[in-house]
Amino acid sequence: MDFSSHRLTWQEKVGYGFGDLASNFFWQMFSIYIAKFYTDVFLLGAAAMGTMMFVTRLGDAFIDPLIGLAADRTHTRWGHFRPYLLWMALPLAVTAVLTFTVPSWDPASKTVYAYVTLSLMMVAYSAINIPYSALLGVLSPNPAERTSASTYRFVMAFLPVFVIVNATLPLVRYFGGADNSAYGWQMTMVVYSTIAVVMFVATFFATRERVSPSPAVKLSLGHDLRALLANRPWLILCIVSIAALTFGNIRGTVIVYYFDYVVPGGKPYFGAVMTSGALAFITGVMITSPLARFFGKRNFYRVSMLLTALLTAAFYWVPPSNLALLWAMNVAINFAAAPTAPLIWSMYADTADFSEWRCGQRATGLTFSAASFAQKLGWAIGGAGVGWMLAGFGYQPGVAQNAYTVHGILLMMSLIPAAVALVAVIALSFYELDEPTVRVMTDELQARRLQTQS
Repeated sequence: MDFSSHRLTWQEKVGYGFGDLASNFFWQMFSIYIAKFYTDVFLLGAAAMGTMMFVTRLGDAFIDPLIGLAADRTHTRWGHFRPYLLWMALPLAVTAVLTFTVPSWDPASKTVYAYVTLSLMMVAYSAINIPYSALLGVLSPNPAERTSASTYRFVMAFLPVFVIVNATLPLVRYFGGADNSAYGWQMTMVVYSTIAVVMFVATFFATRERVSPSPAVKLSLGHDLRALLANRPWLILCIVSIAALTFGNIRGTVIVYYFDYVVPGGKPYFGAVMTSGALAFITGVMITSPLARFFGKRNFYRVSMLLTALLTAAFYWVPPSNLALLWAMNVAINFAAAPTAPLIWSMYADTADFSEWRCGQRATGLTFSAASFAQKLGWAIGGAGVGWMLAGFGYQPGVAQNAYTVHGILLMMSLIPAAVALVAVIALSFYELDEPTVRVMTDELQARRLQTQS
């Protein structure tokens, strides 16, 4: 069947979005609270926490391409990628709960436990999230429909933020009686994990795979890897992803410290500020699809990220005592950054088409797993950087911070991530898949598929 003009229903787009809604009950907990959990509840030193974040995430990043290769070679009546939504939902839920569990052991044994559980959780996350991301590339051969589905995905991806920032500490207190209750954090993760499992199953039933490799082409590991490394647009997107995730992870992780220790009396406002930022992000995502069609994905991404970098740098000069201004700046930064999330994944789908167009080999899972590798590397650098920088600036949990530490936290909210965001802007200048090229590529690929079918 010719799917070239196929339009995805809104129900399927929402169903696809449920998968990232599920993933972000984990991702947002890790991005916003896991550093705080390790330093203030698990009682790991900031430097030790940073090293652990780097080692575990870097190790997991190298596993990602293996998961992508396995997914490409998975053949079931449900497709290549959808089955992983069923197979890996429960393992991810269990390992996430174990990660947010504090054993009553000696410090050395607890550190080993933290390394093991975080590593297992990251592998389980990759094993479901890589096939889920690759699913975008096979929902439809139509690039505009993939961008639209990606927009739905990232609107729904930020819905858990409202829950995480407003319900996490109340749930921790409800189950454990205090913000630093180990049992409270564990049970809160049980609640979030249960919701996520239901959402992953919903995505499985709501979606369908429509794009497959040509039956005349046999998958070869060596050929797949050579085609990937020859895929210049993909290589550039990897650099962009590393920079973008490093930017997001530094700022997203340190913001809870910023409101605890830099903003005078800021802790009660953290949830509201994060909620308004999430609303701004969702609004920005919702306008992505029409603006991307008008400006082109590459150009729109560059403008969005450049504006994000400039606003983030300007945040350095916002007085922490001026709650209204810093609140407004955070809203503006989230709105500016929002389009970059759906755009990057839609562009990765284009690079999978590019590989098939130029090399005759479509390895969607490998393309998206290698993209995940780049993101994990950015996550590792950002997460580790926060821990190391906190330690370097003299952070001590649960006490008033000195002026040097406060200034360091401010730098991590502003100038440091802004510089990283500029790297993404510069790298994307070399990305060659503009809209005219994508149209030519899509038309030629569709002609090949129709010829193969006939």
